[in-house]
Amino acid sequence: MTAPELDLNDTAPSGAFDVRYVAFLQTLTHLRQPLHRYCSRMTGSLLDGEDVMQEALFEAYRKLDQLEDTGALRPWLFRIAHHRCLDFIRRRASRRNAEAQVEAEAEELAAPADPPSVGVDRAVERLVLHLPPKERACVLLKDVLDYSLEETAEFVGSTPGGVKAALSRGRNKLAALAAEPPAPPTPPDTAAATLLSLYVERFNRHDWNGVRELISADARLLVADRYSGRLADSPYFGKYEDQSFPWHLALGEVEGEPIVLVLPAPNAEPTSAVRLDIAGGRIVHIRDYHHCPWILPAAADVHVLPPHPIGAASWKK
Repeated sequence: MTAPELDLNDTAPSGAFDVRYVAFLQTLTHLRQPLHRYCSRMTGSLLDGEDVMQEALFEAYRKLDQLEDTGALRPWLFRIAHHRCLDFIRRRASRRNAEAQVEAEAEELAAPADPPSVGVDRAVERLVLHLPPKERACVLLKDVLDYSLEETAEFVGSTPGGVKAALSRGRNKLAALAAEPPAPPTPPDTAAATLLSLYVERFNRHDWNGVRELISADARLLVADRYSGRLADSPYFGKYEDQSFPWHLALGEVEGEPIVLVLPAPNAEPTSAVRLDIAGGRIVHIRDYHHCPWILPAAADVHVLPPHPIGAASWKK
């Protein structure tokens, strides 16, 4: 189901995205879905992937005058997105105080002329997160997005020989991972789940004062493709209050990640997602993906959860 238009263009003059940038995004409609799929599998999250893709597109927009050959737009965008993904992976490793993954490039090693593919379906595709960054990138670009060896090498700044070697290593590791039993689910964060439940319940009642009680005073707001800035400087809740189309919020999961889903009515199919970042018992960042209709269709699993913890309605296989 297509989400109705939610007009948040004028959320705040200081944070609203330039109309020229919005026009730039519209010209890239055919590239945004494969870019998002690539970024989401590199980062391990559909929503992190959207955030990274947004950063990459904004960087590309600012550097557009450096692109001399407009025919090279696709590899140019993928290179920018690839480096943004690597930056994200490094930042995440740093935040977790973990050592960055170390990978031997092995550019000089002989590789099979045509490394055997493991048949990357949606289930195996999600396992690429366990591969080192270069192997992950090469498997995604070659086996998932079906780019050639030469294109993949151009996107990741390597050579066809280096891509072949990375593919061989990555495919062998994926085959082994696919044969392993699934990891046990991560125990839910009870405090965060309670906060999300309160947010959804009060939002559906249009209790905006009650919603604000759950949010940090300096909370940030991102309405993808439309606005980025302080929540306090935007009429975000008023925009939902004034919408002429019906909407209903529900707790949900997108590929195992707790999320708030937006539905046209209770028990209907969700049309968009909202991510709430929590710190210190308060919501510190709201990320609304209403203008990104490709996110939920790209998910292998989307579940709408009832207000109580028993059972779930699934809208995806």
